[in-house]
Amino acid sequence: MKAKLLARINDRSATVAVVGLGYVGLPLALEFMRAGFRVIGFDVSQRVVDGLLAGRSHIQDVPEDQLRPFVESGQFMPTTDKARLGDADVISIAVPTPLSKTRDPDMSYVLSAVDAVVSNFHPGLLVVLESTTYPGTTRELMGPRFEERGLTVGKDVFLAFSPERVDPGNTKYHTRNTPKVVGGITPACTELACALYAAAIDTVVPVSTTEAAELVKLLENTFRAVNIGLVNEMAIICDRLGVDVWEVIDAAATKPFGFMKFTPGPGIGGHCIPLDPHYLAWKMRMLNYKTRFIDLASDINSAMPDFVVEKVSRALNEDRKAVNGSRILVVGVAYKPNIDDMRESPALDVIHLLEGRGATVVYHDPFVTSFREGSEQREGVALTPAELERSDAVVIVTDHRDVDYQLIVDRAALVVDTRNATAHARRSRARVVALSALPSSTDAEPAGAR
Repeated sequence: MKAKLLARINDRSATVAVVGLGYVGLPLALEFMRAGFRVIGFDVSQRVVDGLLAGRSHIQDVPEDQLRPFVESGQFMPTTDKARLGDADVISIAVPTPLSKTRDPDMSYVLSAVDAVVSNFHPGLLVVLESTTYPGTTRELMGPRFEERGLTVGKDVFLAFSPERVDPGNTKYHTRNTPKVVGGITPACTELACALYAAAIDTVVPVSTTEAAELVKLLENTFRAVNIGLVNEMAIICDRLGVDVWEVIDAAATKPFGFMKFTPGPGIGGHCIPLDPHYLAWKMRMLNYKTRFIDLASDINSAMPDFVVEKVSRALNEDRKAVNGSRILVVGVAYKPNIDDMRESPALDVIHLLEGRGATVVYHDPFVTSFREGSEQREGVALTPAELERSDAVVIVTDHRDVDYQLIVDRAALVVDTRNATAHARRSRARVVALSALPSSTDAEPAGAR
């Protein structure tokens, strides 16, 4: 079975199914299609599938003009029908793996996807999990689902893990040119999975086990979370010392070795950095080990929205105003610049905390014109001189490229800049309050004064 599947992968006659057509699954499906495979795209959302069948892309990194020809030619087959998975030779699972309120992994999406695969199984199938998860998931959670059917992993079915490395909005690194780590349950599983990805990805990096592959993704994002926590704490330290944290970071970054630049902000967002380290922390709790760096970094990063709101409160107080009753404009609600992704965005925490203190909060984001939270629909406002002038404070949470920061400092009275976005704006009307105290007694200076 291995030789037959390997031949079908190499000559592109294998059919690939991608389960989950979100930020990970749809760009991956596109690369498989570009490599010459027929691709079945399965998603539980009829809205998503209907849009794709009409040639519409709901993912910013997948241009419609590149997707539509594959739909029209029949090479891409979006569906909500689980039975279509039975037509695939290879299945890649890229479904959400959220955390519960107690920070325990919610594996329901993965289990549902695996059960759909098992119920439509045929011998000789390769199944690769891409969803970020804790070490042991592929072997301990997926494997038994197939073994219960009397199947032998590495002979009747081939299982592997390959962590997604999607960075939405990154114009340099995308699915094809980002190296792909692959680890299988058996050497045969690894060989087949490597052959699959080598057809569509420039560089494939095999590792010895699925656990090693699962841990790679957690190490990558734990590294980032811990270093962001460190630099966020440095921002608090600089604030207490009356030192400009941005000046310190930029100067430190001139060292050509032994230092990697990270920048502070109002918190961390996206699916990866706020969540991934907790998969590892949860697994270690099961083994009676406390992940102290992870827990400490999480505590610091989670407290940054409160730090920002306290900055706003103090700045308004200096203007003889209270947060209660003030109109506050939040600029940027996406979790990172130049994308429309709001997953785990710290902007939402900042908005909720300000509203909890009695403020009227509106927002502007060129990438997010509206969004829904539960039953509440929020609509963005245009960034106009009138809007800026009637706001008691403007809080910059996400530093999108397509925002006129000069207009903000020209027309706003008070700006709390958590991203150093106004650093290059000319001196103007606004009093700008930085994330850390500037070297003055007022914690502020006119924009562009440095």
